Amino acid sequence: MNHHKLYTQARRARGPVGRLRALALLSAAAAITAAGCASLPSPKELDAQADAMIKAAFRDQGIAKIDRVQQDLAQSACSSDKIPAPETMQKIMQESMATVKWPEGGRYLGDWREGERLAQNGRGMTWTDASTDPKGNGAQCYNCHQISKAELSYGSLGPSLYQYGKLRGISDPQSPSAEPILKYTWAKIWNSNAYMACSGMPRFGHAKLLNEEQIRHVMALLLDPKSPVNTQ
Repeated sequence: MNHHKLYTQARRARGPVGRLRALALLSAAAAITAAGCASLPSPKELDAQADAMIKAAFRDQGIAKIDRVQQDLAQSACSSDKIPAPETMQKIMQESMATVKWPEGGRYLGDWREGERLAQNGRGMTWTDASTDPKGNGAQCYNCHQISKAELSYGSLGPSLYQYGKLRGISDPQSPSAEPILKYTWAKIWNSNAYMACSGMPRFGHAKLLNEEQIRHVMALLLDPKSPVNTQ
């Protein structure tokens, strides 16, 4: 039994559920060894044991339900210690793009002021929240990105979004030439895996972290020529 390999997999697993699942496998293997078994069960049996351990360790509390530990293709493939195969990566992107809900009436932009407020808000879907209504959530943009020059505290996990629209030549968001950038940005915010499988960016629309109106406001922060993102 290669406990060192299982421990390495646990350390490399992506995401909290992925790491919990890998650690559950390690615990199961250790328990089997302690019981005197000569060999590990099959990978399928270990997976079933790990899933049972995870489900037993969680409970519904507030708006946080046990179904959060159920993984879709992107989550399961990207939680593995192995890089997904190219065909799997392609399938993840195709399936993610298919989930994108395009804005009603082709209205991509809202109010950049509301977008800035959302970008500053780091709250979202905690078990202490009273409702699943995304209106109470924030976009948490500054956790990972530089956006406005005036903001001195921001994360660097994601690329800088400062002058996002200006650098992409968006002087009139209503013009036909701006549509490709508008559609790309909308899809990226709605489901980040649509353009990069295993992206670390939250899937705001797909996971119902933000609603359509909120995404419009974040779009305006990034793309409105009057936004401080593009004027400073």
